[in-house]
Amino acid sequence: MKEKHKIGAVQMATGPNVSANLFEAERLIKEAANDGARLVVLPENFAFMGKQDREQLAVREADGDGPLQAFLARMAKQHGIWLVGGTIPLVASDPEKVRSAALIFDDKGERVARYDKIHLFDVNLPGVDERYHESAIIEAGDEIVVVESPFGRLGIAVCYDLRFPELFRQMLDSGVEILAIPSAFTAITGKAHWEPLVRARAIENLAYVVAAAQGGFHINGRETHGHSMAVDPWGTILAQVPRGSGYICSSVDREFQDSVRRSFPTIHHRRLKCRV
Repeated sequence: MKEKHKIGAVQMATGPNVSANLFEAERLIKEAANDGARLVVLPENFAFMGKQDREQLAVREADGDGPLQAFLARMAKQHGIWLVGGTIPLVASDPEKVRSAALIFDDKGERVARYDKIHLFDVNLPGVDERYHESAIIEAGDEIVVVESPFGRLGIAVCYDLRFPELFRQMLDSGVEILAIPSAFTAITGKAHWEPLVRARAIENLAYVVAAAQGGFHINGRETHGHSMAVDPWGTILAQVPRGSGYICSSVDREFQDSVRRSFPTIHHRRLKCRV
C-alpha cells in the first residue's frame, strides 16, 4: 500500500514590502506544516509585488544566492517539507529582464529543481481597461520540469501556463502524477476561468493538482482572484480558500489515483502527440 501524504497551498495578497511578505509566508507555511502538509506550494510573486513590474529588477537574485532563496531553503528544512517557492525574480540573460523562477526544495532544504515560467501574460482584458505585458520585464523559460518526490512525479507550471494543455501533456509524457501551480490570476480572468482550468488539468492528466494563488487587493491597483485549491484526478475539489491570506491542506491518495488510471485509462487512449 502506498503511503498517503498531505499537500498544502498558501494564499497571500502580496505587496512591495519584502520583509512583511516573508513574515506572512512563514506564518502560513508553519500553519500548513503543522496541519500535516508535507508539500507546500507558495503563490506566484509571493515575496514581492511592487507598483510597477520593473521594480522586480531591484529584488532579483543570482541563481543560487540571495535572501529569498535562503528563506525558501530555511523554511523547507525547518519544517521538514517539500516547498515549491512560488516564483521569485532571478537574473536573466537580458540585464533589463528577470526570470520568473519557481524553485523546489526538499525536506532537507536542498534545491532539487528550478522551473522558469514559459508562457507570459501579454493581454488586454476584454471590456475593461486592464493591460498586462509580462514579456517587457520577464524572460521566458523553455523547459518543462518533472521531478521525483515522495508524493509522486511532481510537475511545475505557473499561472498563465494553465491555459496551454500541451505543456501538461509533455509533463504527462514524463510520467507526471501531481502538479504544483503557483499563480496570481486577475479577479476578472479568475472568476471566469480559474476553476475550470485547474480542474481540467487534473481531469485530462488524471493527476492531483495543488494550485496556490494570490487573493486580494494589491498596492499596484491589481485585484487577484484567490481560490487556491487542491483537486484530485477525478476533478473533485478537495480543499479551497476563497480570498485573503490563508492555506489549504488535503491528502494525496496514490492508491485512488492508480485505481482511476487503471479503470479509466484515458491517458493511454491518446492518438495524437503534441508537436514541438
